[in-house]
Amino acid sequence: MPEVGNLVSLNELGSQLSMNVRTVRRYIDLLEKSFIVYHLGSYSSNLRKEIAKKNKYYFYDNGIRNAVILQMNALSDRSDAGALWENFIMAERIKKLHYEEVFYNRFFWRNYNGREIDLLEEKNGKLKAFEFKWKKTKAGIPNDFVKKYGSTGFEIIHPGNYLDFVL
Repeated sequence: MPEVGNLVSLNELGSQLSMNVRTVRRYIDLLEKSFIVYHLGSYSSNLRKEIAKKNKYYFYDNGIRNAVILQMNALSDRSDAGALWENFIMAERIKKLHYEEVFYNRFFWRNYNGREIDLLEEKNGKLKAFEFKWKKTKAGIPNDFVKKYGSTGFEIIHPGNYLDFVL
């Protein structure tokens, strides 16, 4: 699970660890109940065209993730800076909304063509879409998503604008 922000197949994970998938589920459940990791489910209304069986997992604390993978190098020396950024922003957003007592349903979205949205927040049938980028880049909401679900608020969160998102 150190692969934050990627789709996780519990069957694959069980196979890699030589464990029964039920055991893997129990361990992950324990990690979630211990507030070490949390999952983000997928958003979908059409299971044939969108990935819905897998979750993404994130750590509440990047330090724990770094300890698990034995990687304590400076951010400038890391090949996983984008994943660390995504994990950090996701965790801080959850903490902010919890503190403010604002509750959204949270999802990621991805289709089989590889198009994705890092975070969808849904409340009262309205969606907001967010993409997390370590380096400021131009990106837009995927056309596949807009065709399926219509126009929605979309924002790219990067180091230059993240404070309002998490504070």
